[in-house]
Amino acid sequence: MTRLDPAFAAAIAALAFATNANAQVTIDMAKITCNQLILEKITDSQNIALWLSGYYHAKRTNTLVDTQQLSANAQKIKQYCMLKPDVTVMQAVEAVLAPKP
Repeated sequence: MTRLDPAFAAAIAALAFATNANAQVTIDMAKITCNQLILEKITDSQNIALWLSGYYHAKRTNTLVDTQQLSANAQKIKQYCMLKPDVTVMQAVEAVLAPKP
């Protein structure tokens, strides 16, 4: 039985792991349009809703999350986005969920 050279074995292992590696993708959330949200071109719309909820809660230093309200707000945003597919999702959030004077 032949013994593998350690450098050769390491190279084979590196190639095996390299083929299974996933590409890392970054997204500028401020540029996602309503059309992309509705058609789920970027990611699942629930992922976007969760990120946006965390973002806006952090801006207000609020660590509480009402999951039922989160779901209701996500539906409101989707409805708004159906009417205005060219605006960004962040603009839609501000239009729909901003406090009314």
